[in-house]
Amino acid sequence: MRITIKDIARLAGVSPATVSKIINNYSDVGEATKQKVLSIMEETGYRPTHSAQSLATKKSNLIGVIFAGKINVDINDPFFVDIVNSFKKTVGSLGYDLLFFSNEKFQATDDDYLARCRYYQVDGCIIISGDELQPSIIELDRSEIPCIGVDLVLSGERSGYLMTDNYKVSSKVIEHFYLLGHRSIAHIGGKKGSPISDMRYNGFIRALGEYGLPIIEEYIIRGDSFKEQSGYNVMKKLLSLPEVPKAVYAASDLMAFGAIRAIKEAGLRIPEDIAIVGCDDLDACRYIDPPLTTISQDKEKMGKLAAYMLSDIIEKNLGTSSLFVEPELIVRKTCGAYIKDF
Repeated sequence: MRITIKDIARLAGVSPATVSKIINNYSDVGEATKQKVLSIMEETGYRPTHSAQSLATKKSNLIGVIFAGKINVDINDPFFVDIVNSFKKTVGSLGYDLLFFSNEKFQATDDDYLARCRYYQVDGCIIISGDELQPSIIELDRSEIPCIGVDLVLSGERSGYLMTDNYKVSSKVIEHFYLLGHRSIAHIGGKKGSPISDMRYNGFIRALGEYGLPIIEEYIIRGDSFKEQSGYNVMKKLLSLPEVPKAVYAASDLMAFGAIRAIKEAGLRIPEDIAIVGCDDLDACRYIDPPLTTISQDKEKMGKLAAYMLSDIIEKNLGTSSLFVEPELIVRKTCGAYIKDF
């Protein structure tokens, strides 16, 4: 039977990440632990698949895919799945395969992404945004391994990032509501501290000021995630107010779906009683009743850009960069088109 790194970790009473660190000559492992692991490796005849010594000269043609965060998105996320599919097609045409990293076993503590990336000798990583980023993501960003963040700001010497211009996202929503005659606008926001949620919230506040619209504190409620149930819960709070808002900007389409469910349960009509705009332009927006007005993010373009940006850092050692993709308003039935009378 082939001995694996997990077998070595079990026999030594340590984590696989610790074994990986020892294999890759990390200095932050105690000498006693190191000697114990090395002794077990010798006794069992275990030989690592890759070694740190070959890292500088041997190319694996592997790209790591990391869904970051202790409260993380995953491969089933309807927004990021389209980006990853586009990324996969593009890096595939450039000669790379993908290696998906799991962090489910490390939710209670932290995952050592850098040690694992070195162990598998990936040529670079794409890191998908999540809430409450682990310290190991920062460590990976600052390492020698090229990284591209999606909806996640990276600042390492061999890192870059891209995202939709989230300030423009909010600005386009407020402009549309303004042209429809709405002057008191509510915001169903994502979790406070989430970079994208905060950008959309700040963009909302800024846009209200630009159009001279009031900031109504009780109309601004932030949920615990971008998910549908969070949108439903927040909309229920808005519906309990003495004066219900007539226009609602949801920070994600999923939150908007939950808000629509709450509005319907209250016996109100969309958009006659309450107009609503979401963000992301998921495929489901076209089929929900009524079809959702939303902000489109060019997910195919984002995936392609991420692939070429990462390839340029790996292959050509080009400087890092940050790119912002232009959002687009998609008008459907939850918030009608304004009438151009000129």
